[in-house]
Amino acid sequence: MKIRKGDSVLVITGKDRGKKGKVRTANYKDNRVVVEGANIVKKHAKAIAGAQQGGIVEREASLHVSDVMLMCNKCNHPARIGVRVLEGGKKVRFCRVCQEVID
Repeated sequence: MKIRKGDSVLVITGKDRGKKGKVRTANYKDNRVVVEGANIVKKHAKAIAGAQQGGIVEREASLHVSDVMLMCNKCNHPARIGVRVLEGGKKVRFCRVCQEVID
């Protein structure tokens, strides 16, 4: 999975298509990410004594990684991501639009 926590992404499918946000969490095992402000769902929460009030709570649900696209910091476009190996043997991600290193 080429998207990591803290990356700026664009949602490309679903009810929130076109929304931009940062990745809050990335679940590498299931290939899912949670994006700030996207895929808001309502959950019924039970009250916890002294800590939390019960009721209907809105929160962000996860999206599949194929439903988001990384926003390049340099060219400010949604871009596919490639992996390149540098001279020292270090792997880095790069933007396939402007060929700039992201990491």
